Amino acid sequence: MWQADVTALLAAFADGSTTPLQAMETTLHRIDTINPALNAFTARNDHALSEAAAATTRWQAGTPAGLLDGIPLIIKDNLVTKGMPAAWGNAYLASQIAQHDEAPVARLRDAGAIFLGKGNTPEFAIEGYTDNLTFGVTRNPFDPALTPGGSSGGVVAAVAAGLAFAGIGTDGGGSIRRPAGYTGLFGLKPGIGRVRRSGGLPQVLLDFEVVGPIARSARDLALIDRVLSGNADPPATWDRLKILAIETLADAPCDPTIRAAFAATCDRLSELGHHVAQKPMPLELDQLNALWTDIGAIGLAAYLNDHPNVRESANPKYLKIAETGAGKSAADLYRVLDLVFKLRNDSASLFQQYDAILMPTAAANPWPAAEPFPASIAGQSVGPRGHAIYTGWINAAGLPAVAFPAPSDGLPIGMQLVGPMGSEPALIAWSESCAKGFTWPKIAGGITDG
Repeated sequence: MWQADVTALLAAFADGSTTPLQAMETTLHRIDTINPALNAFTARNDHALSEAAAATTRWQAGTPAGLLDGIPLIIKDNLVTKGMPAAWGNAYLASQIAQHDEAPVARLRDAGAIFLGKGNTPEFAIEGYTDNLTFGVTRNPFDPALTPGGSSGGVVAAVAAGLAFAGIGTDGGGSIRRPAGYTGLFGLKPGIGRVRRSGGLPQVLLDFEVVGPIARSARDLALIDRVLSGNADPPATWDRLKILAIETLADAPCDPTIRAAFAATCDRLSELGHHVAQKPMPLELDQLNALWTDIGAIGLAAYLNDHPNVRESANPKYLKIAETGAGKSAADLYRVLDLVFKLRNDSASLFQQYDAILMPTAAANPWPAAEPFPASIAGQSVGPRGHAIYTGWINAAGLPAVAFPAPSDGLPIGMQLVGPMGSEPALIAWSESCAKGFTWPKIAGGITDG
């Protein structure tokens, strides 16, 4: 049962071969057994069993509450969820119990989803690994010595280890797509505006941060996106696509195994009849990349200034980041916004030439779990975002993207398809056609192709 994806589990509920209560009991036992080795969860839902019992009664009466009735999900710990903290990796916030659901969480609850608990994240969700002073390090199910990435690291670790059937994360600079890639999962970063947000924590990354699903199959992404967005999209067409394939950016290094997986994905797309043009990135990204850290620093400075209790319990390294942000001027922020507006216009023009863009999700494979970033890639020294070169520009442009598992003989490697606004259903369908199926890590209790 625990190996089923969401879609298969719903079918089992419908035909009576299993029940939400049985699924919940199995999942909770797995969490108790496996989570200590991974540290994926920061809080648990004390009412999960009673909620599953109620869902079982509804299914047996033929009256499920919605599209996800009885499905056990994990929610990233920066999303406000009634009855649990939205800790954001911070000790003060971890002591505060939310009294409401923010808008995307409310839509999931209305659809009958049951929230197992919260998934660990780095404090303030602005780094690409998962560790904090409050809850500690989260580890990769495929190798617990390594990171699952971040900032949705707790969610991907749980989903990949079979401790949840799917999860909900946020992506402000790659925080769904890179961790999904590191754990062999599918992850959707919706375009700006597709999933309405209100009632949540402040967004320190402007409007770049969006809410999206993380799952073990593309069809589950489509189902959960339908709930989150409220859109019943028509089936995607299967026309021959024009795909711009970008292996790397300028002189930035990329691990050879990721390059090999990229080449294999290009070959697969060509075999499916799509036209794949391997070319350099035509958009100008250098200026925005140089100013990228200013965005989070400015947002964090404003947030901590308004929330002294959070500031008092924050990791000192984030206080230094906020101090840097507080030293920036309105003119500095204007320059960032001006580059963002230009990128959004230029990327829209690019999709008049291509249907989609193919890129890796990350330039580096997972690194030691307690280290914030890899110091070198392919023998070349890199900075804090050297591994993250492929993702942030997509957030700034506001575009949708889907991460999917690529061919790999070792640790999972992720690729992503990027499309124009409104192309989420097509991106999900296209990714399913060229993706490697999910493969279970040994820690999950077996190795099974999904």
